[in-house]
Order: sequence, then C-alpha cells, then structure tokens
Amino acid sequence: MTYGPGSLGQAGEAGVLREVFAALGDPVSPDVLVGPGDDTALLRVRRGAVLATTDTMVRGRDWLDEWSSATDVGIKVVTQNLADLASMGGVGTGLLVSLVADPGLPLAWARELTAAIGGAAGRSGVPVLGGDLSSAPSGVVMVSVTALGELGDGVTRPVLRAGARAGDLLAVSGQLGRSGTGWLLLRQGVLSARSDPEAVALEHHRRPVTDLQRGPEAARAGATAMLDVSDGLVRDADRLARASLVRLELDDDALRSMATALVPAADLADAVTQVLSGGEEHELLATFPPGCVPDGWTVIGRTADADAVDADARQGPGVWLDGDKLDPAQGGWDHFGG
Repeated sequence: MTYGPGSLGQAGEAGVLREVFAALGDPVSPDVLVGPGDDTALLRVRRGAVLATTDTMVRGRDWLDEWSSATDVGIKVVTQNLADLASMGGVGTGLLVSLVADPGLPLAWARELTAAIGGAAGRSGVPVLGGDLSSAPSGVVMVSVTALGELGDGVTRPVLRAGARAGDLLAVSGQLGRSGTGWLLLRQGVLSARSDPEAVALEHHRRPVTDLQRGPEAARAGATAMLDVSDGLVRDADRLARASLVRLELDDDALRSMATALVPAADLADAVTQVLSGGEEHELLATFPPGCVPDGWTVIGRTADADAVDADARQGPGVWLDGDKLDPAQGGWDHFGG
C-alpha cells in the first residue's frame, strides 16, 4: 500500500522513531541510567517501592480532531497519569509512551504529540523513558502512557481510597466543573472562547493542568483517603465512600459557589451539574481530620458521624446532598456506558 507524503507509513518505523527521539530530546534526570533507544530503559529506584499507573486516549472516544490538537492530547494524557500518582501521595519518576495509529496519520501530528508529551513531562520534572509504536486500522489513533513514580518527600505511606473516618472533612484541591463545562461548550459548537469563564473551561478540558504537589502535600498533612476526580465528583466520591465504608455528605453552599464561578460559560443549573458530574477534572479529592486541611484546598463536605452511619446502615455507604443519596450512575463518565 502506498501512503501519502508526510504520513507515518511513508516515513516508516525508523523514520518515525527519528522524529520522536528528536522531539523528546535527552532525559535530564540522573536516575535515568538508560533512556530511549534500547529495548528497555533502566531507571534508578531510590525509595525501594514503585508506583505504577496507566491511561489510554482513543481518537473519537476521548478526543475529536475538530476540538483537540495533538498538543492538547499530549498534555492531557500526561496530566491524567501524573494526577493518579499524586492521588497516592506520589510523584512521577518516568513515563512510557505508546502510539498505535493508522499509517496514514500525518507524521507532523505524531511529532507534535511527542513534543507536547515531552514538554508536559519536563515541566513536571518527569523524564520520558521510551515506549512503543504500532500500526492500526484506518482511522484508529490511540495514545497510551504508563507512569512510574514513588512516594513524595516526607510521605511514609500511600494514601488509598480506603481510610476515611467518621468526622473527617472532605476537600478538593481545586475548582471543579471546568472540564465538564468546556466539553459542554464544544458540544454546542463553541470552539473559541467569548468570555474569560469560557476560556478557562475550554482550556481545562483540552489541556488540563493540575498542581501535582497537592498530592504529597495532602499526604504529609494527614489525608486519610484520596483519589483523582477523573469520572465526576459524585462517581469518584462514591468510590471513596464505598472503599472506606463511610457516608459522605456534600455541602450545597460550597458546590454552588464553585458552580457560580463557571457562569456565564454555562447557566447556573448546567454549572451545578458539571461540578457534580463533569469528568476529566484531575483535581484531587481527599478526606482529612478536622484542622488538617492544607491551605488552598476547598472543604466541600464531611463524613457522617458514627451514629448517622449506623442509622443509615440499610442504605450502605455513599454520597448524600441535602438529605438525598446520590446515584453515581446518573452523570459522570463510564468508559463503556458513556
């Protein structure tokens, strides 16, 4: 088969790798003993234990070319992975990147993607160690990143989803609803911002950037449970509640204040929905003992006291708002259910 000029197929694997390595540059971390180019990278492990996570983005499912550039995809896939490490109280030590693509994909797209991944990783102090290339049927493009990490300085144990206790405060590391509102705008055909709130929403959906130090910060402050808000507040908070066997009660005033910040990018009702169920936020959600919430985190609820949990034991753990138990299946993101 003959592929068009400037495509992956025309360049061939060796040509693609030359472009990829050139876009990445050399790893700058002294812990990378062998970087890209050999069959396997060699990374020094300083803490004696390794965190590992992976995320995949699929064209047509996780992004549309009409909405997102290769740079957008590269930044988002790095943020997704590093936020997962941060949610355990960790920091990244290396990334492995795989590109599975139609050979007709423009080589320039792959080069731009690689430069974006390398840039986003570099800004976080995380080297790209290597990865894999594979061809795919017509139209298919998938980008996968595996992130390796370790616990942050001063963190003695990972913070799990299980661990929240009765009387803890529930807090989030940043504004919720931005990515979901950006997605809503794109579906409405708004590709360019008409106001500052729209610019914030579109930017966070396309290129989410999270303060990754918030994870180790929370762990050092005594967070009892934590996770990354990737599938929506209610859906992810329900996961934390079930893992910890607690009841989480959301604060309506705190959530409404977050929603108000999204107006006029969305009307208030839509903004409230996105705060509760918008996905791909990649802020951190954690529970803390009273008096331990770090500066810059926003308290959005609490765990019910022991008596309240016992009284509602028939309903099991979950998430409540204004006295009603919320259904995590209503809203949020499900990779197979939508």
